[in-house]
Amino acid sequence: MSYQDRDTFGMYAKKDHKGPGPELMGADTLIGDHVHNLQNEHLGEIKEFMLDMRTGQVAYAVMSSGGVLTIGQKLFAVPFKALKLDTANHRFTLDMPQERVENAPGFDTDNWPNMADQQWSDQIHGYYGTSNN
Repeated sequence: MSYQDRDTFGMYAKKDHKGPGPELMGADTLIGDHVHNLQNEHLGEIKEFMLDMRTGQVAYAVMSSGGVLTIGQKLFAVPFKALKLDTANHRFTLDMPQERVENAPGFDTDNWPNMADQQWSDQIHGYYGTSNN
């Protein structure tokens, strides 16, 4: 299901190019979007967005990968700067090989990291090749 399918307010319907998208998007319409790499391999699905309440910016997208119906599922905090919205395919793109994503620092639903911890943030941004400022 893509963001156009979850658009309950009609924000992204073609109305003579009126509306906010794709420059501004509702977070709720993006949850559930797939994430692919440049080789068109499916990497995961967006489950949540983490907002930095100090800056008002989206800090991370929480992406799930693997498992069946959340059993055995691994979660990843992907720096939002590492993702690109692919409007043609209604999904996100992450420029990273599938194997590297599979080996990324992750967590499960019972063990969320302290995402406000600077050391953790530095590790995640270093892994994905983004800056955390």
